[in-house]
Amino acid sequence: MPTEIKGLNEECGVFGVWGHEDAAHLTYYGLHSLQHRGQEGAGIIATDGEQMRLEKGLGLITEVFEEKQFDRLEGHGAIGHVRYATQGGGGYENVQPLVFRSQTGSLALAHNGNLVNAHALKHQLEAQGSILQTTSDTEVVAHLIKRSGHLPLKERIMQALAMLKGAYAFVMMTEEKLFVALDPKGLRPLSIGKLGDAYVVSSETCALDVVGAEYIREVDPGELITIDQEGLHSDRFSEPLQRTLCSMEYVYFSRPDSNLDGVNVHSARKRMGKELAKEAPIEADVVTGVPDSSISAAIGFAEQSGIPYELGLIKNRYVGRTFIQPSQELREQGVKMKLSPVRGIVEGKRVVMVDDSIVRGTTSRRIIQMLKDAGAKEVHVRIGAPPLKNPCYYGIDTSTKAELIAGNHSVEEIREMIGADSLAFLSIEGLQEAIGSPQDSLRHGQCQACFTGSYPTEIFPNTVHPYEKV
Repeated sequence: MPTEIKGLNEECGVFGVWGHEDAAHLTYYGLHSLQHRGQEGAGIIATDGEQMRLEKGLGLITEVFEEKQFDRLEGHGAIGHVRYATQGGGGYENVQPLVFRSQTGSLALAHNGNLVNAHALKHQLEAQGSILQTTSDTEVVAHLIKRSGHLPLKERIMQALAMLKGAYAFVMMTEEKLFVALDPKGLRPLSIGKLGDAYVVSSETCALDVVGAEYIREVDPGELITIDQEGLHSDRFSEPLQRTLCSMEYVYFSRPDSNLDGVNVHSARKRMGKELAKEAPIEADVVTGVPDSSISAAIGFAEQSGIPYELGLIKNRYVGRTFIQPSQELREQGVKMKLSPVRGIVEGKRVVMVDDSIVRGTTSRRIIQMLKDAGAKEVHVRIGAPPLKNPCYYGIDTSTKAELIAGNHSVEEIREMIGADSLAFLSIEGLQEAIGSPQDSLRHGQCQACFTGSYPTEIFPNTVHPYEKV
């Protein structure tokens, strides 16, 4: 059976527009900027105030949408989603936004994150007569909202959100309003911008920049924002808690031109590289980064160490997702299709290879071997984050602890397994220093559970990781 070379993958990205005559096109451009957050499916739903129309499909945003589809997506409001399938798996039915229609109006939802109590909530809903149409935990929210009786919609949404545990950044839309919500711990990024009189919401600020929107602020943890023709209104469905934004957003997931909690991602990654050079110095001839997310940290390492930075590895940007047969020869070929060493740079050199993380170790081993096959005399690996020792239950595709190489092996054992001449990881203190946001502030702080095993929310007994076999 074919297998896929896996690294880290983020579940998805959300984007929304309210009050713009070309909302669907803006949403398309916003999703294009968030494509790195999910490549397995995309969708846009738009409203003209009377009807909501949905277009979605499997694949990249450019594969799903053609210009003729936007003739149907007329309206001043739209929300969109790019998906990487984790909880609930793939399939067309799980591509978001999900839309639910009733005699009292329609509700569309798009979600970034993972609900750790979704399993329990689904059992509860089914026992009360609900019939779930997808395997996505996002659908749970629509059922919880609908069952709250005849309360105003905003009150029903707030009651439903208060029942959820885990990570969630929601954009929801009816024919008449746009709703935006972030979980009480603020595990996922979510920002609001303004474009003329229109409001724009996005998982990352880079998408606001692309559509020309001016950044206003982050959505606060535990906040529900309602946007309609009268403007923006804020309510709280949870008391303020210490924010624990996912540290891996800074390390890997977010685009370098995005800002998280007021911290530029590229600048934070450069500081990670500098801290790494201070903590784990090495004598070498050249520093290179594994494209793309490690380039910033590699530049920082080079600046701090005084070792020249060079493009020692080149990424083929036209490969896309590579599925390969489970033979050693074809696995090696799959990596070579994505990355190529620059022999003229690494041959005869002592190379520092900076990467953002080591998950299973297989990709690191293959890249190191490629560098040595290209003539590198030594390959010293430096990782711009602490060791990934624990699975994530909040919507990131990290494996079970048994499959995480750092969850079962020492640094020296990992070094031997990947074939590096030396190996060092950034310390948790170094990571926090590089990110720079104050941990003692309620509005700032990071989740470090994948490094420490200390989870910011309750992990329910029935929580099953997407790749965990039960």
